[in-house]
Amino acid sequence: MTKNQVVDPIFPECPIRNIIARIGDKWSILVLLTLDGASQPMRFKAIETAIPDISQKMLAQTLRDLEADGLVLRHAYAEVPPRVEYELTDRSRSLLPHIHDLVDWALNNLSGIVNDRKAYYHQ
Repeated sequence: MTKNQVVDPIFPECPIRNIIARIGDKWSILVLLTLDGASQPMRFKAIETAIPDISQKMLAQTLRDLEADGLVLRHAYAEVPPRVEYELTDRSRSLLPHIHDLVDWALNNLSGIVNDRKAYYHQ
C-alpha cells in the first residue's frame, strides 16, 4: 500500500468509500470543476489563481492524487522555463455530470439546510 492510497480500514474493498474518500476531500471537486471550466489545459498557476484559498502545497498534492487515480493528465514540456499543464481525462469527464448534479442539488438546497441547522442548534 502506498502512502496516499485511500483504503477504508473496516471495509477495504468497498468502492463507494474508496472513491468518496478521494474525491470528497476539500479540494478535489474544486480542481476538477476548475479544469472542466477551462477551454484548454491549464498551468499550475492558473489553477491556483482560480481557487484562491488553496495553498500551493495542497494544490500540488491534490493534482498528484487526481493524476494517480487517472482523473487528471499531467503534461510536462522540456522547455526553458519548464512548462507543465493539466487536463481532465475521459474518466473524470464521465464523473463530471454527477458532480454538476451534486452542485445543482447543493445550490437548490443550501438555504433550507442552513435554516434547518440554525433551528436544530438553537432549540
